[in-house]
Amino acid sequence: MSSATAAPRAGPGLADGPRTTAGVIAEGNLDAHLAGLRARAAREGLTADGWVDLVELTALRGHVRGRIDEAEGAATLAEAFAARAPRDPRALLARAGRAAHFHRFAAALDDLDRAAALGLDRRTVDEERAAVCQALGRYDEALALCRYALSRRRDFRTLGAMARCRAESAESAETGGAADEAESWFLAARRSYRGVSPFPPAVLEFQCGRMWLERGRPARARDWLESAVARLPSYVPAQGHLAETDAAEGRTAAAVDRLRRLALASDDPAYAAGLARHLDAGENSAEVRFWRAHAAARYEELTAHHPEAYVDHAAQFWLTVGDDPRRALVLARENLALRATPRAHALLDHAVRRVGARRR
Repeated sequence: MSSATAAPRAGPGLADGPRTTAGVIAEGNLDAHLAGLRARAAREGLTADGWVDLVELTALRGHVRGRIDEAEGAATLAEAFAARAPRDPRALLARAGRAAHFHRFAAALDDLDRAAALGLDRRTVDEERAAVCQALGRYDEALALCRYALSRRRDFRTLGAMARCRAESAESAETGGAADEAESWFLAARRSYRGVSPFPPAVLEFQCGRMWLERGRPARARDWLESAVARLPSYVPAQGHLAETDAAEGRTAAAVDRLRRLALASDDPAYAAGLARHLDAGENSAEVRFWRAHAAARYEELTAHHPEAYVDHAAQFWLTVGDDPRRALVLARENLALRATPRAHALLDHAVRRVGARRR
């Protein structure tokens, strides 16, 4: 690896992060800005740049609030933008990002190719293409794109892209050193941030916390996740991962308390499923049944409307609190056909073992 793309030295830790606007103020500003954009769109007075902001900010708010319906709304807006401006590369880029969010990767790559042909700058195209390659498990391609971007410019965007790439590829590594290297990139990206909005650094911190949680290091995950929540107290995915951290560290009551709030606020069934899993079935059997049924019904909806994005989550549900390994096995096979990642292979192996154990 050239010196331009060598892993940066880890900094002193999370205490030296950037100072950002208070989360409650930032979220209020986001709501107001989106309301203005929607009003102008309704009056047919929105420019192409306004459409870009409307799509991206709707998607951002949906992510922060854990609202799948807002993510769907962003996808609908991106389709409307592309219909209005079919030869504007920004419209194709917006639609590609929403397609990738719902794991429709072939459609996303097609739009990126068309956007590049229409003159979209290579940096932007490569950044989006690298994210799709990561999701598909094509880590060598993603890494090459990230290295090239870093050789041209070293800033929050390129460092963050490399951090996410190394975090994804760390799943297939046998040692914890790969995750340590990924964290060094996350730290470098965090140090490079020059803005005041809390959203970009909070999302970055959440991503690093998720990596450590998936690597079985809840204490290390907690540092990053708590930093994200300090910036954005209502950041639903970060709060959800903190609930997983609580549970992993034996603080089940704290996990249940967080998950109750999230299950009521979010339309993502992951929180209802987690709540059912961590509740005491003996003392709260009616509540367990309620949240299990709620999650099952929602996963049925999501796998019908967005199968590429939710077959893996649904399979995890049926393997655990849903208690239907055969259904999980079907979904795990579908998931592996969509993306041959280490996570997809592990999910299928788990389902095969559960079905075998159930038969015995």
